[in-house]
Amino acid sequence: MPVGGGTRVAGIIGWPVAHSLSPAMHNAAFAACGLDWTYVPFPVPPERVPEAVRGLAAAGVAGLNVTIPHKHAVIEACSSVSAAVEAIGAANTLVPDGDGGWRADNTDAPGFVRALDDEAPVDLDGRDVLLIGAGGAARAVAFGLRERGARILVANRTPQRAREVGEPVDFDPQAIAAACADAALVVNCTSLGLGGGGVPPELPLEALGPGHVVADVVYSPTGTAWLDAAAARGARTVDGRAMLLHQGAAAFAQWTGVEPPVDVMRRALGAG
Repeated sequence: MPVGGGTRVAGIIGWPVAHSLSPAMHNAAFAACGLDWTYVPFPVPPERVPEAVRGLAAAGVAGLNVTIPHKHAVIEACSSVSAAVEAIGAANTLVPDGDGGWRADNTDAPGFVRALDDEAPVDLDGRDVLLIGAGGAARAVAFGLRERGARILVANRTPQRAREVGEPVDFDPQAIAAACADAALVVNCTSLGLGGGGVPPELPLEALGPGHVVADVVYSPTGTAWLDAAAARGARTVDGRAMLLHQGAAAFAQWTGVEPPVDVMRRALGAG
């Protein structure tokens, strides 16, 4: 559908943002639903986040996704926040508030849980989950998994940040491997592995095996080396595109009021 004067614009802000698959996913969904919408990436440097968010609202942008590293910084530019954002301290979805501003929400938490249920169902009640990283993505994943009864362990270079998300684990290979031993699920909540190459040395591997589910919140069109290596060791894996799909479907529904065409969005991501 050609872009015209009546076309509504949605998009994603981040730094960097050129790698994002969200434009392909959402533009395929808009086309499938016959909506005169378009979705574009907005690269916003960290020091410009509040003014960019307010400017995009003033320009009439109809919806925004937020990716690394802006998920906390956007909150101050919003008129209200959802209960999920209040609990998590991070936002990934901005919805017009009807008064020229934004309402902040977080669809990462339900998006991750839905991806887990679809790709590698696991009973987490009373079980350990190890998160690598303690940023906005980790907070969202922890929020979603606590509702499933999981005990959250967090390995992060800054122990205080780890404590804010769950029970801290020393950020060294031996401590992380020991935490993996009893964990049903291990999740990389950092950007490690996003740039390609081999398995980042900070991520556990030798401790993983058939008893584990291993998930990435980052993604690349061909998957990540860490997930490939974990799968080779017998672990079940959840690609970051599955979380992207389900958090994106939830955002799409909020912006448009239309049931998201999940299968169309999945194909656009190359995720099945």
